[in-house]
Amino acid sequence: MSTTTPHSSAIPDVISHRPSRLFIILAGFFIANALIAELIGVKIFAFEDTLGIAPWNFNLFGEVGALQFSAGVLLWPVVFVMTDLLNEYYGQRGVRLLSYLTVGLILYAFLMIFAAINLAPADWWVGQSVSQGVPDSQAAFRVTLGQGMFIIVGSVSAFLLAQLTDVFVFQRIKKSTGKQQLWLRATGSTLVSQLVDSVVVLFVAFKLGPELLGGLIEPWPWSRLLAVATVQYAFKFIMAVLMTPVIYLFHGWIDGYLGREVAEGMKVRAGAQK
Repeated sequence: MSTTTPHSSAIPDVISHRPSRLFIILAGFFIANALIAELIGVKIFAFEDTLGIAPWNFNLFGEVGALQFSAGVLLWPVVFVMTDLLNEYYGQRGVRLLSYLTVGLILYAFLMIFAAINLAPADWWVGQSVSQGVPDSQAAFRVTLGQGMFIIVGSVSAFLLAQLTDVFVFQRIKKSTGKQQLWLRATGSTLVSQLVDSVVVLFVAFKLGPELLGGLIEPWPWSRLLAVATVQYAFKFIMAVLMTPVIYLFHGWIDGYLGREVAEGMKVRAGAQK
């Protein structure tokens, strides 16, 4: 007696279907990257001290200081590569789907973190790390993972706007240049989208948010906001240029994995999406 389910032949084998499997892999890295960036982004590190070099002490818009970044920038090159690959093979709809899904999962993650922070801690757990210089584990947990609401809103808003901007610019450049000049659409779209990201996240988190709170938190002056945004954008600009060869490497690997005919067909369909 046959155990085959009626119409089973019409059910796609997602695991064996290479374009579907590739999308799952890219989506996994894309979402994980965004979540990790949110979690580690609360740490601000000194760039020059990390490299063991003398502080630059830049002077921009009247602000003077050393180079300091959110630890989230460590994952930015991965964002660049993942976004470009999704753009190239799955088009605007693929990137939009993952962008909306990622935002939803980030908000869900922070909801669960907020719930965890408000759980009553076990007495022994609070003082378990005193010997490591952490007198109150509950306070450390709350401060490290409980980011300010406007930082979360600013980060999520910047991420979504940057992704939608990236896919729009990427496809516009591709329509103008055809399938040639991969470096131009990959790097060009990134430079535009990351300008949006760099300004929006700082504006919402450190300018608009504090002002709406009515003076409870001191808002950044425009000079500091523009200086920090400029430094962070310059870093992303340099990284975008340095990562361009990696984009070509991954495109070559994916074309070989999918097969030239399938890969070219996916690129054509991706470019035709609206």
